[in-house]
Amino acid sequence: MVKDARFEDGGEKALRLKALEAEELPVIASLVQDAVFPGSEMTWDRRGRRFALLLNRFRWEDRRAPERVQSVLTIEDATKVASQGVERGDGDTVLSLLTLAWEPGEDGTGACVLTLAGDGAIRVEVEALEVTLTDVTRPYLAPSGKVPGHPEG
Repeated sequence: MVKDARFEDGGEKALRLKALEAEELPVIASLVQDAVFPGSEMTWDRRGRRFALLLNRFRWEDRRAPERVQSVLTIEDATKVASQGVERGDGDTVLSLLTLAWEPGEDGTGACVLTLAGDGAIRVEVEALEVTLTDVTRPYLAPSGKVPGHPEG
C-alpha cells in the first residue's frame, strides 16, 4: 500500500518552489510573508533579465519552533524594475516584505509587486510569470524567538 506524503515529511528539507501561473504565486507569497532583508541584497541582472533577492524568511511551514532560513526569491524575464521608498544598495536598512502579488498585463505579461512595511514597494515587470523560491541555508532559530505578528511568540 502506498502512503500519501505528510506535511511533516518535508519539515527539514530545503524548499524549492516555482510559480509559472498566477494561481501558484500565493503559495510562494505566503512563505515569504514577513521575510526581512537588507537593501544591499537585491540585484537586477538587466542582461540576464533576472531580479533576485536574498531574504531571511520565517519558516511558516514548520511550526515546532520559530525558525528562519535564508532563501533566494528569483523573478525571471524581468524587463523593468522600479521601487518606491527603497534605497537600493543600502546594507544598513532592513526591509520587511509584507506581500508578493501578481498584476496581469496583456498577452501573459505583467508585474510582480513586492509590498514592504513602511510604504515601500518594488515592482518587477516581466514578459511571463516565473518566480522561484529556494532555501539556501539550514534553518536557524529566529533571533527574536517569536512568530512574526504575535508578541507572545
